[in-house]
Amino acid sequence: MTMPAGKLPVPRTPAVAPEPGRIPGRRWRIALLLGLGVLVNYFDRVNLSVSHHALIAAFAISDVTFGYLSAAYNWSYALCQLPIGVLLDRFGVRKIGRIGTFLWSVASFATAGSPWMSGLFASRLLLGIGEAPTFPANAKAVGYWFPPEERSMATAIFDSTAKLASAIGVPLIGILMVKFGWRWGFAATGVVSFLYFLIFWAVYKDPDEDPGLSPQELAFIRAEYSRPAAEGASSGETATFGHLLRQRKVYGVLLGFGAYNYVFYLLLTWLPSYLSSALHIDIVRSLLYTSAPWLIATAADLAVGGYLVDKLIAIGWPANTVRRVVLVTGTGLGLGIFGAAHASTAGQALAWISLSIGGLSAAAPVVWSLPSLLAPRQSVGALGGIMNFSSQLSGISAPIVTGYLVAYRHSYAWAFGVAAAYLVIGVAGYVFLLGKIERIPANGPDGFR
Repeated sequence: MTMPAGKLPVPRTPAVAPEPGRIPGRRWRIALLLGLGVLVNYFDRVNLSVSHHALIAAFAISDVTFGYLSAAYNWSYALCQLPIGVLLDRFGVRKIGRIGTFLWSVASFATAGSPWMSGLFASRLLLGIGEAPTFPANAKAVGYWFPPEERSMATAIFDSTAKLASAIGVPLIGILMVKFGWRWGFAATGVVSFLYFLIFWAVYKDPDEDPGLSPQELAFIRAEYSRPAAEGASSGETATFGHLLRQRKVYGVLLGFGAYNYVFYLLLTWLPSYLSSALHIDIVRSLLYTSAPWLIATAADLAVGGYLVDKLIAIGWPANTVRRVVLVTGTGLGLGIFGAAHASTAGQALAWISLSIGGLSAAAPVVWSLPSLLAPRQSVGALGGIMNFSSQLSGISAPIVTGYLVAYRHSYAWAFGVAAAYLVIGVAGYVFLLGKIERIPANGPDGFR
């Protein structure tokens, strides 16, 4: 069965309510596929932070230049977000995902072979283009494959692997770098990325295209859209960029998610260097120590943002209250980053950083479930693109601002203080602007809602 790309899949059989306890779980295979993609995706991102000292030695660059190099990926990634949202809604996850996964594998190989700093910048820009569809596409795929009561766990599966990639990728790539040189780290991620491209090409299909999906599971997935009260769930209802950008809720999400991404990219790009230079830990131990906060973040992502949220909603807790409490509390715990500014030992620093990134990670799956919960069905990709574009401005700023502050203040205290201030603004966005998590009306009278 074929259909116009990006349109709401139409069930192959009449939607009959599935029998309780007899719903197959094929949809979780898609969640694992998306999680594997993000894991590989972030191997490509963390390899630069692992190579910090090697690149400075090889190309004779400063911390400021390294900050710009770290942000280069985010420049192209951010610029692609708004058009990617439109392309996803038009052509679908399958086509755009295939193109993206191929491009990011090419970018990793290009980085490994680059003889000049300009080549490194170009390959990081290409990596940003290739990986730009990942999170908006995943949010859209989760909206297709999972009913609302399972979206937090499905989202946590792919979002948690972003943290797991740092936990296992930093030491593994670090060992490759120490033993064989920094280029081998990028070559290895290129091989892994290309293998994922082949897997994604073979496995991913939308529900209506998957011959292995049973009618019972398809009916379960589609149940939300057969209810007349599902506001905005109609396959024909959309919201333009302009309409979405007039919604108060959207700005609440942008502030909160931007604060999360600022801290995330600060730690993703600078944590090994902070541990080695500020706390005088040798490079090998700093790479190993870096794993600890990211393992805690992975666990918090899955256990709280995924399992606990869905479980509380399933046993009857108000969905809106559960999600908002996790968003606000998790982002508030991110303020632990300020404690790391005054840490004098590695143990103290890791404890504060673990509290910070653990809290933020608990909130992250809820954030990434918001596009499918807030946007009309045909505009989930658009809202995901707006969210990711805005958050990547923070991702661009974090490594650059940190580079300047470290270079001219000779301390990470100011860098962590800036992150903490941004988190306060993010919490305010969730509290005062997001309001009730409910679907935004489709295009109608404009106004700041």
